[in-house]
Amino acid sequence: MQRIRLRYTKRGRLRFTSHRDFQRAFERALRRAEVPMAYSAGFTPHPKVSYANAAPTGTGSEAEYLEIALTAARDPEKLRLLLDESLPTGLDIVDAVEARTSGLADRLTASVWELRLDGVDPADADRAVNAFNEADAVEVQRMTKNGLRTFDARAAVARLETHSEPADRPTDQPCAILRLVVRHVTPAVRPDDVLSGLRAVADLAPPVPAAVTRLAQGLFDAETGTVTDPLAPDREAVQAPTTAEPAAAKASA
Repeated sequence: MQRIRLRYTKRGRLRFTSHRDFQRAFERALRRAEVPMAYSAGFTPHPKVSYANAAPTGTGSEAEYLEIALTAARDPEKLRLLLDESLPTGLDIVDAVEARTSGLADRLTASVWELRLDGVDPADADRAVNAFNEADAVEVQRMTKNGLRTFDARAAVARLETHSEPADRPTDQPCAILRLVVRHVTPAVRPDDVLSGLRAVADLAPPVPAAVTRLAQGLFDAETGTVTDPLAPDREAVQAPTTAEPAAAKASA
């Protein structure tokens, strides 16, 4: 059985698709592309697809991950192209690699998010970001299925900073861009929780809903404060035998 790991996006209007919507679209794409899927056992077999840490409905993403199991080997790049052609524009398969290591979900320990705050002056955003970063704790509340829950949004944020808007913007309306690295903890801290925290510490309240996009997710490097590519170990494992072959041939000669 071959396992393939895929990275896909949710762009434009497709950011409003729910995870269940994507599951249905992806399973249709698997059928259209005639992918030799492995199926689960039982009375109602399902294709073996493992989804990892899907982004909330309404947020865009450049870094969603899943893994599929096949009954026959396929070239990952050719498979990626077939699936990408079978999905609507906006749900794009942008990377594929054969799974040569275990624990993809275990390597998704943090996310990089971009928050576009239209109508917010960058100077006001700077002040709010500084207040958030300087706080020891920032308590926020969120309604859950078990009722209203209070938790600290500050502890999970490894980095929060403002970014400059391109100079050739088509409008002169103020806009602040935030970038943040959030560790995946329990309870999960989401971008809207950070926005609630900014409102709590600095009364920052965007006049329109923020446009939120996940730029990356992977293993958090505490030393550099960055998020690494979770598919890199699989690529390295695929390339390792190829690198070793010339040395082995030379030794045998």
